[in-house]
Amino acid sequence: MNHADMPAANAGAGTVAPVVGADRIGSLDFIRGLAVMGILAANIVAFGQPSSAYMFPDAFLVPSGDQSGWLWISQFVLIDGKMRGLFTLLFGAGLYLFMERAWARGSTRWLQARRLFFLLLFGLAHFFLVWFGDILTYYALCGFIVLLCLRWSIKTQLVVGLGGYMLGALAYAAIFVPLHFIADTPMGDAASLTEIRSSLEESKADAFAEDAVEIGLISSGDYSGFVAHRITEHTFEPLANVLLFCMESIPLMLIGVALYRLGFFGGGFERRDMIRWGWVGLAVGGAIHIAIALWARQVGFTYYGNLAAFMGFSPLPRLFMVLGLAALLVAYSPGWTGWLGQRIVAAGRAAFSNYLGTSIVMLFVFHGWALGLYGELNRPQLYLVVLLAWVAMLAWSKPWLARFRYGPLEWLWRSLTYGKLFALRR
Repeated sequence: MNHADMPAANAGAGTVAPVVGADRIGSLDFIRGLAVMGILAANIVAFGQPSSAYMFPDAFLVPSGDQSGWLWISQFVLIDGKMRGLFTLLFGAGLYLFMERAWARGSTRWLQARRLFFLLLFGLAHFFLVWFGDILTYYALCGFIVLLCLRWSIKTQLVVGLGGYMLGALAYAAIFVPLHFIADTPMGDAASLTEIRSSLEESKADAFAEDAVEIGLISSGDYSGFVAHRITEHTFEPLANVLLFCMESIPLMLIGVALYRLGFFGGGFERRDMIRWGWVGLAVGGAIHIAIALWARQVGFTYYGNLAAFMGFSPLPRLFMVLGLAALLVAYSPGWTGWLGQRIVAAGRAAFSNYLGTSIVMLFVFHGWALGLYGELNRPQLYLVVLLAWVAMLAWSKPWLARFRYGPLEWLWRSLTYGKLFALRR
């Protein structure tokens, strides 16, 4: 056993077992519940329309129902990237929380590694069998790296997290912002850039061609063909997603670890300061996002203009908003003790089930072998699907957890992690 993995005072203190309800931190579950609901709002366009429509409104198969672009702008400012950012921050905090309890019970980081391995399997199944927008695969692989950093000092975790995020934001800007100017402005007319512009047009055409293939498979109800296509044509895409998002995910996880250890999620900061700085982060980040969104509208919501907005310009102000939202939700969550707050907390306790379960429900809503609504709904109508899904999340999570100890997938994940079946019913 690696004794560096165990606080000396607690080594061998008890039996290795999962966290029980009394040990949970309510603010984490509350934020996680809102985040898992918000992730569906961010992803719904890519569930119900071609994947390019997530950023590019002209890829809708029906009129988008958002001629002015204000719904696109609202989602970009309030939702896109922020819910994933919150989820990633909480994932980092959860990594340390899990290990804190595991160390106290005499285990090592190998238990967390086993847990991440099974998360990786869930993520790969999600990607290849259900939906291309899976985040679990790169959470698991990034989590393996963060796992090596859990014994760093809080200061080191915070400095590396913030510094790494800043460097990542600069890298994203350097990669994605020039694409717009080459593809969409006279800058691309320069002789030295014409070849790059042609390559960008080919990449855009390839993306639309791939959309056309998946449109045919999903609309026709050919589920086996859909899975075979994902396995044969997108074999290494999960790894590509890791490379693309690791510059954001790993730093945010480290920041989440450091904030958890500082007591950020458990009342270790003055509530007044949390509210003040939370609103500052939200206002500053939100104002910059509005400016970016208006710029994207002004240039015509082009393919590469929107890509620059999403991936090039927004990562840095997104950090302000994610940290601001986290601070405000921690500060205000103790006041959400009514029926709605309790149901949001329950949705957060079953966030894994809600995340994967929502993707499975969307299969039935959109694929041709079920309701067949793929490509049929415009943006406002897709948001109605989100509202119905939110009602379902809030409706089932609390009654389920009143009868059972864990969400169904949480129970399965825990049982796999510890190598034994835990009692599910209370």
